[in-house]
Amino acid sequence: MAQVNEQLVAEVVRQVLKGMNGPAPAPAAATSGGVTAADYPLGVKRKDLLKSPNGIPFEELTLENVEKGKVVFDDFRISPEVLKMQGDIAASAGRTQIALNFGRAAEMTKVPDERILQIYNSLRPHRSTKEELLAVAEELQTKYGACVCADFVREAADVYSRRKLLKGDLPSTD
Repeated sequence: MAQVNEQLVAEVVRQVLKGMNGPAPAPAAATSGGVTAADYPLGVKRKDLLKSPNGIPFEELTLENVEKGKVVFDDFRISPEVLKMQGDIAASAGRTQIALNFGRAAEMTKVPDERILQIYNSLRPHRSTKEELLAVAEELQTKYGACVCADFVREAADVYSRRKLLKGDLPSTD
């Protein structure tokens, strides 16, 4: 197991906590998730809603608890629920594209990091066949329940096919 650099962990924790106090956008209409732009930043205004993927309340994610071993590195990962709330905030502020990005990110929390990197590489031009990309989409949908991400990969497969960007297609010399 890799040894943890305690000073680095402490600095990362400080930076994350410092970044949670950013400027708040103007309030907007409520969204389906119950949070709006008026609740931003969640780490200041709605701490009660924030939990780690392991269910640790936000206020318990402290350097002191790291030092005591009560929380571990994985407790500092963002949960899909928090990403969805961030998407609700973006949507309520009229930032539709950012809201969609948060939705995809929430889905991706279910996919192991190593697999995400493999999928990323498979989406690079000339790296995969259409069938391989469609298999990735099916895996995302059935294995991880990542339906929005699966649709994104299916769309990429179609676009790559039209633009001759699949494995075996000759690169354009234009």
